Amino acid sequence: MRNNSCMADKSRKLTAVFSYLIMVHIPITLFTWRDMKTRPDGQIRGPKPIWRLVTLLNTSGSVAYWLFGRRRPNRHLLAVK
Repeated sequence: MRNNSCMADKSRKLTAVFSYLIMVHIPITLFTWRDMKTRPDGQIRGPKPIWRLVTLLNTSGSVAYWLFGRRRPNRHLLAVK
């Protein structure tokens, strides 16, 4: 009887992990990769393949890319004269 309870608990945990992957990690990773694909190399700090690997491993990698990996365009170059 105890084995069935333990298996059910593991099954619930696996379901929670897969739900997280499907609902949170995968969409954020795809959104991040799309940004990397469209952004020139000069606007990304570090090599793109490393950022792809880091963002694939966990969601905090995508957060790090958005906070630290992207270079902001120079605002004075965007000003219309």
